[in-house]
Amino acid sequence: MHVFVTGGTGLIGRSLVKRLVTRGNDVTVLTRQTLTNEHSVTYITDIGQLETVADVVINLAGEGLAEKRWTERYKQKIITSRVGLTDALVSHLKKIGAPKVIISGSAIGYYGASETQRFDEQASSGTGFGANLCSDWEQSARVLEREGSRCVLLRTGVVLDKHLGAYPQMTQSFKFGVASWMGQGNHWLSWIHLEDMVNGILHCMDTDSISGPVNMTSPHAISHKSFSHAVSIKKRCFAEMGIPARLMRLLLGEMADELLLTGQNVIPTVLNDTGFAFTYPTLEAAIAALET
Repeated sequence: MHVFVTGGTGLIGRSLVKRLVTRGNDVTVLTRQTLTNEHSVTYITDIGQLETVADVVINLAGEGLAEKRWTERYKQKIITSRVGLTDALVSHLKKIGAPKVIISGSAIGYYGASETQRFDEQASSGTGFGANLCSDWEQSARVLEREGSRCVLLRTGVVLDKHLGAYPQMTQSFKFGVASWMGQGNHWLSWIHLEDMVNGILHCMDTDSISGPVNMTSPHAISHKSFSHAVSIKKRCFAEMGIPARLMRLLLGEMADELLLTGQNVIPTVLNDTGFAFTYPTLEAAIAALET
C-alpha cells in the first residue's frame, strides 16, 4: 500500500512513518527538509512531486501553535501552513486521483473552551481563532469526500512524548524541584500519549466504518493542576506553584487565553465505540512510561 504523509518529520509523523514501514507500506513524505530516501520511504519537498495516486493520504503538516506569540503575521502563517497547504493538497489530489482514505489533522481547539462541558465528536464548534482555524482546516479536507474518499479528521489533544513536544516544555521547572501550572490550574487538559496517537491513526486507517471527526485524546482528561501534581510526585518535586494568568497574558497575549489558560474535557467516543484499546488510558500509566 502506498501512503503519502505530510508533516512526516514532525513529532507524530516520524513515529507514524516508522510504523507504516514496519507494516510493509511504501511511504512518500512531504517535508521542507532535503533528506535522502530510505528503505520504503521517499522524501519530496513539493506536492507536485507526488505523481502517482496514493492509497492513503495522512495530512499532519502545520506550524506549531505554541511556538510563538500570536501576532497577526504569525496567525496568518499558521493558517497558510494548515488550511492553505490542505487546499493545495486537495487540488493536486483531484488532478492525479483521489485516495481511498484521507486522514487529516485538526485539534480539540475546534470545540472552544469550557470548564463544565464534555465534548464528543457530535459537539458543535466553538469561537475564537483556534476554533475557526480547525473548522476551516476540516472543511478543506472534506472536499475530497465529493471525490469518493473516506475522510477522517483527527481532533488531537496535547500529545505527550518524553523528548519532544509539550511534555518537556510543560515540565521544565520540574527539573529544579518546582512543579508549576498556568493560572488557577482548574482548566482541562485533554491529552494522549504519542504511542496511542500513532496507534489511533493506524486504527482509523484500518477501520472502514470510521469517517468524519475523531477525538484523539485519552479517555481521562485531567486539570492542569492535577497533571502537575501527578508529575511532581514522580519527579519528587519539593514545591508547587501557579504562574499568574496576568503574567501569561502579558507575555503571550491571545495565545495565553486560547491555549494555556483554558481547555476542554474531550471524550474519544469514536475510538471507544470502534474497539480501540489505549495502551496508556490513564495519566499515571503515561507518566510512568514517560519517566522511565
